[in-house]
Amino acid sequence: MNLLSRYLTRQIAGSFAMTLGAMLLLFGIFDLIGELDQVRDQGYTAGRAILFVLLQVPGRIQELLPIAALIGAILALVRLALNSEFTVMRVSGLAVGRLAWHMVLLGLVLGTVNLAVGEYLAPPAERLAQQIKLRGTQGIIAQQFHSGLWAKDGHTFINIRQMLPDASLIGVRMYEFDERFRLRRIRLAESAHWTSESAWQLKAVTDTQIDPQGTRINRQALARWQSPITPDLLSALMVNPDRLALTTLWNYVHYLNNNRQKATRYEIALWNKLAAPLAAPVMLLLALPFAYQQPRGGKLGTKILLGIMIGLSFHLLNRVFGHIGLLNDWPPVLTALLPLTLFSGAALVALWRVESL
Repeated sequence: MNLLSRYLTRQIAGSFAMTLGAMLLLFGIFDLIGELDQVRDQGYTAGRAILFVLLQVPGRIQELLPIAALIGAILALVRLALNSEFTVMRVSGLAVGRLAWHMVLLGLVLGTVNLAVGEYLAPPAERLAQQIKLRGTQGIIAQQFHSGLWAKDGHTFINIRQMLPDASLIGVRMYEFDERFRLRRIRLAESAHWTSESAWQLKAVTDTQIDPQGTRINRQALARWQSPITPDLLSALMVNPDRLALTTLWNYVHYLNNNRQKATRYEIALWNKLAAPLAAPVMLLLALPFAYQQPRGGKLGTKILLGIMIGLSFHLLNRVFGHIGLLNDWPPVLTALLPLTLFSGAALVALWRVESL
């Protein structure tokens, strides 16, 4: 990387960091205001609400990084244009293609950082945030129906009355059917705890087996339950799919498909995760044409506002296409990549027009 590239990178990185910090602060204030209605003197206190908002910051970074990259790049490039520095760069032989390639590389670095945040920081932070909130409000993680949570593992239907913040299960019921869907076994347990052996330990178990010869009941104080249903899979019921780790999403989609359950929502989230590193390069390419505008044209404020609107439109379009794709059963890969493809096309057209001037 030559001196000119390092200077340009520093300028964009500084504006990007400032923009991302400002956006995180703004969204954090909005999130905290939204939590104030649930704050109580006991249980979910103001301190817990602040901690809840802080733990959501990694997830916010994952959402806002492409927008911050676009706005930060526009601010940096416009500032260089106003100071005539960008004109000097162009006179020095900085071609559009070379500058675009530099933007792509810088965007890939930011996209990789975003992917790492979404994989290693956002999921545990989001899970801990939900545990803190629900421990202060209800004391349980999820109770999807009046009868509790339901899951399917092959020919076994599993009912979990409650899931506690430490991933312990209360009131586990397993109904096992044969290939003709005749009930052949009912297993009840007062509680279940995930062990270091990657299995559940059931407590106070009543095992009822049903066959043509009669019914046999066996009671055990402790029993081991090996199941593909893990705490990570159950966490998918309490964490937004867009903030789950890639590995968790992959395992959960595989689990749902194996049990012939609809997995479109999680497949869209999985493809959005895989496409996330490409969002930042596209945003930086969209910012590049703004540097080629006349610095004293009198419309720079309007152009900066336009860049901000483009970033927000990309964020909104991703969400809208996710809902539309889910409702209309579009292929998940199409739903996830279509907004990115549209904005990539717009960036290439804008760069072509700039180069043709």
